[in-house]
Amino acid sequence: MSDALVRKYGETRLPRYTSYPTAPTFAPSVGPDDYARGLREAGSFGPASVYLHVPFCHSMCWYCGCHTTITRQEAPILEYLDVMMKEIDLVSATAGGELSVKNVHFGGGTPTIVSSYAFAAVMKKLRTSFNLVSDASIAVEIDPRTLTSEMISALGENGVKRASLGVQSFDPVVQKAINRIQTFGQTKAALAGLRGHGVASTNFDLIYGLPFQTVDSCIETVRMAIELRPERLAVFGYAHVPAFKKHQRLIDETALPDAAERYEQAEVIAKELVAAGYLRIGLDHFALPSDELAVALESGALHRNFQGYTTDDCGTLIGLGASAIGRLRSGYYQNHVAIGRYAEMIAADILPTAKGYVLTNEDGLRAAVIERLMCDFEADLGKLSQEAGYEPHFLFERNERLEGLVSDGVVSVEAYKVIVNRNSRFMVRAVAAAFDAYFGARGRTHSKAA
Repeated sequence: MSDALVRKYGETRLPRYTSYPTAPTFAPSVGPDDYARGLREAGSFGPASVYLHVPFCHSMCWYCGCHTTITRQEAPILEYLDVMMKEIDLVSATAGGELSVKNVHFGGGTPTIVSSYAFAAVMKKLRTSFNLVSDASIAVEIDPRTLTSEMISALGENGVKRASLGVQSFDPVVQKAINRIQTFGQTKAALAGLRGHGVASTNFDLIYGLPFQTVDSCIETVRMAIELRPERLAVFGYAHVPAFKKHQRLIDETALPDAAERYEQAEVIAKELVAAGYLRIGLDHFALPSDELAVALESGALHRNFQGYTTDDCGTLIGLGASAIGRLRSGYYQNHVAIGRYAEMIAADILPTAKGYVLTNEDGLRAAVIERLMCDFEADLGKLSQEAGYEPHFLFERNERLEGLVSDGVVSVEAYKVIVNRNSRFMVRAVAAAFDAYFGARGRTHSKAA
């Protein structure tokens, strides 16, 4: 891609499009009663996925964009898990006890900050409150710095088969600048322990665009990661939004790379991974050819949700825990972010929904288009429009963003099919934004496209 296009589109803040519409459109007018109505119908729409948010860490990583609380004590974590298990009961009862679950994902924060016996208790609650299918996919996000041997055993004993390990960068200069010191040895030991206890699929999270990061340090980090041969890697661009995440103010902004440097870092990481035998999956994921993510890409069954690129095809997502977001056929529902308010609602036997969004027919069409663009780098607008009951030309009308992308050579249009040109795929979020009816003033809350 030319430097001019990187500058034009790379400095624009854009959603990652793990949902559509995106979270800034959620409103407090959608509350517990709306969520309850959706839950009562959820069992009739096939198996569901469950996401559990554990918003605690032992220390704050300055780049972090997640909802989390710093604690060195076990008591607040146990109190929170007790509330979460009551929420599981409340959701199950509202849904009529008919929810079948085939995907479970623990995110955070640091999910493995909980004790091994507490993790086992949550898994037991899930199994008794929902109908977990026999081959349910259970995944956990992990900080290798705090992972204990007891927790590794608990993960294996409770059926965890996938784990995502936070790495970010192995460069000690970068690690110091983001307040996350993590050795290669810690990561290697965690990976070996997980594999030894039956966790068959592992992912590394890497980040580019961090303070003091260079192309050379990115190459060194990715080569060290390749040495450990995780089945997948997710490579994200750092989103610097200190107005919304105050701890990011501790990062030296003068040490952050510009759009051109970020693009170069991302591409050199991709080049190294592809050369090592990984397939590029969508915008920012990589997988070995045998991994189910790569298989889904080849078969056209790739999806995108709040966990990024996935094989999860469930139409229902149950979000559990403070700040967690769920998705039903009717719309999106987000729990209260503040743990205290979340706990108060559960104690009163009220679903802790703080805000949400009720989906329209048009939202469904735009969501389908954006998902296919993000997964396949192309979308047949004619086919998708007709399936949703719209005329094929509907999404092309008065679409100045799309016209500009065509003019700049970022995309081409063949009949009603929009195709992101191969050398412009890094800008796929800008293409997706052309079909986002709500994108505009809220763009500042998102990360840069490059």
